[in-house]
Amino acid sequence: MVIQAGGESRRMGKPKALVSFCGVPLVCRGLKRLGSIASQLVVTSNDRKSLDFLCSRVTLDRLELYSDLFNTRGALNGMYTALYYARYPFVAIVACDMIFPSAPLLLAERDALIETGADVAVPLTHHGFEPFHAVYRRESCLPLVHGALCTGKTRATSWFDQARIVPFDTNEVLRADPRGGAFVNVNTPEELERLERRVQAGKMTTLVESRPALATANIGCRCGYQKP
Repeated sequence: MVIQAGGESRRMGKPKALVSFCGVPLVCRGLKRLGSIASQLVVTSNDRKSLDFLCSRVTLDRLELYSDLFNTRGALNGMYTALYYARYPFVAIVACDMIFPSAPLLLAERDALIETGADVAVPLTHHGFEPFHAVYRRESCLPLVHGALCTGKTRATSWFDQARIVPFDTNEVLRADPRGGAFVNVNTPEELERLERRVQAGKMTTLVESRPALATANIGCRCGYQKP
């Protein structure tokens, strides 16, 4: 599993990975919620010094931190880094600004790739694809992403037309994760405060951290918040 952390967020005043939600940095929420299903945990960020504390305080020796491989801006660069450093056939890539990332949904996406032989299993909402809550087949996706980077593309979905896609519509997403909320994120301190108040007031499910342990999956993981 790979979590994309990214760098400074102007509107938040700090790297979004370090923004606290209900007392926990967003990157730590992602690692805690998804760590039980991952055989490998990777965080990609070009601000690695600010995340050094993760290795000792969150996942001990299981966590690997990597900087982006290409000297270019854009979400696609982070995706390539995630796939490159993954050691397993299926790689879950998740953005660190998602408040309630869903382990059951990622496992369902992984299973869809096994059943269909497709390259990518990705949620499809009314906003479009959610490439940073998706699972990728490393062997076939890595060269496609590399080729897109070499032609100057930067968007995370710019190569999807060359891949075999399994889209998860709203019904399929809710079937895997009935509580929903996997794609909720925050972009401003005001949004963060409003969402915290709703959770603390019991007006929105907290999607509790302590789920029963899930079977370990061959999933690589990226924590980050770059937009597609």
